[in-house]
Amino acid sequence: MPDAALSAGCELTAPRTSWLWSAVGTLPRPFMRLLILVLVALVVALQYRLWVGAGSLADLHGLQQEIAAQRQDLDRLRTRNQELQAEVEDLRGGEAALEERARGELGMIKPGEAFIQVIERPKVEAAVPAAPTK
Repeated sequence: MPDAALSAGCELTAPRTSWLWSAVGTLPRPFMRLLILVLVALVVALQYRLWVGAGSLADLHGLQQEIAAQRQDLDRLRTRNQELQAEVEDLRGGEAALEERARGELGMIKPGEAFIQVIERPKVEAAVPAAPTK
């Protein structure tokens, strides 16, 4: 029976190592050290780019903070736009809002009303007597 398995092209032996490992194993020791040094330098360079370089995690974090700030500004502006739209609708719809605005911002009065303006005096601080000079 084992002969039939071998004749069918099936091998029962352990798999062979790749040609790369056999080639690396035959390299001289100084060349192996140089190869290891080059590979370590390559890993360090890739790690540097991941942590510090362009498109790094620090850049990603900064961009996420910028996006959060922009979203807050957008929410604030949307709220302001809704308030202004409500005010426009009030001004278009009724005379009460228009009258209130004219009185508050333009100082307008109705016929027969008296306008009284209160002017506050600026506070005068107590003058501190100057030290006598010798």
